[in-house]
Amino acid sequence: MAMMRLRREDPRVVGAFRLHRRLGAGGMGVVYLGADKRGQRVALKVIRPELAEDQEFRSRFAREVSAARRIRGGCTARLVAADLEAERPWFATQYVPGPSLHDKVAERGVLPAAEVASIGAALAEGLVAVHEAGVVHRDLKPSNILLSPKGPRIIDFGIAWATGASTLTHVGTAVGSPGFLAPEQVRGAAVTPATDVFAFGATLAYAATADSPFGQGSSEVMLYRVVHEEPDLAGVPDALAPLVYACLAKDPEERPSTAQLSGRLAEIAAREARGIAAPRREGAPKAPGPHPERPTGRRADEYAQQRTERRTASGPSTGGGAQRSGARTPASRPAGARSSQQDRSPRHTSGSYQDRAARQDRPTHPSPRTPARTPAGRRPATRSGRLMRQRIVVFVIVTLLAAVCIAALQGCHRLTGAIGTPGAPSAARLDGGAGPGSAR
Repeated sequence: MAMMRLRREDPRVVGAFRLHRRLGAGGMGVVYLGADKRGQRVALKVIRPELAEDQEFRSRFAREVSAARRIRGGCTARLVAADLEAERPWFATQYVPGPSLHDKVAERGVLPAAEVASIGAALAEGLVAVHEAGVVHRDLKPSNILLSPKGPRIIDFGIAWATGASTLTHVGTAVGSPGFLAPEQVRGAAVTPATDVFAFGATLAYAATADSPFGQGSSEVMLYRVVHEEPDLAGVPDALAPLVYACLAKDPEERPSTAQLSGRLAEIAAREARGIAAPRREGAPKAPGPHPERPTGRRADEYAQQRTERRTASGPSTGGGAQRSGARTPASRPAGARSSQQDRSPRHTSGSYQDRAARQDRPTHPSPRTPARTPAGRRPATRSGRLMRQRIVVFVIVTLLAAVCIAALQGCHRLTGAIGTPGAPSAARLDGGAGPGSAR
């Protein structure tokens, strides 16, 4: 993790901790690297001076501390100390060495499928503990995931929502990071653990492609794409694409649970580490292909209308491949409307994630182009097989006829020789008539 020197305005001592370096700054405050008298290193967050007098920010900060205290397990940085009544409220958590997922991808590029699945399995297990504590993170993204030697850690619960807590956001506003927000957050609907699952899927897509599945652009355009368009998973490995696609379902009820994600990603990580290709299942969605560059800013509405009219003119898709291609075309339905059965997305026509997984495990019927096997394990006769047998029969018949003809010719020659023997000239005549009794 990149560290910066302390600035002139930065405090040197907070509570029982001496500050050494700056670790970063966010919308709520600054994070420092500090240590206590025993040498234990901590990450200490202090609210900005201009926000310390704002009761709403104090309440949000207190909620972050409360959420950190409620979570058990090694998925997050352990809370060490806090002072919510100080002039500038602060709290300290265990320092987690290692870069964030965002920094690692920015430095190394896209991660291999096995590493993405391994990180995802650990993150999903951590989210299970977070949700069991009654907390929804609401801002899960690559920069809030630290990759420590002991596994990934989730940080920054600044806008987390706890069961029973009232919202601190205003109506019509979305708190979080565009491109990783769930559609229900953009619409201002209630958040659930499925909200974190959506951000989790977008985070995995970022690790595999070094980009948000909804591209880049202004906040307004990004939020529009999250609600109305399908994600672009063209660069996501085939082993991960169906699972990521399920996480990014528009309907929260269609997303898999964190427990399902943890187990499935652990299997994918083990299989990819051994170099075993994932089996292709019937009905599993493929990653949508690339899309043309789209306008941003004020032209977003015109762009959406043009894409909608083009899709209506071309007619509904009729096949699985057509459904998967062009998956980023915006829908013409208003925000908040459920997708119809004619939607191009495979998940809208195949039910929930659990139902799709059950159907994928069922044996499929043979296609018309693949002849079914007989009980004896043999394939029925095909056109090429019948043609081969006909050729063999013709060859045998021709061979037999040729043999009969040869035998008949040989018999005729023997018969001719036998008939001509009595009338043949004698040896004496051939010798000029010399022989006994020829002298006169």
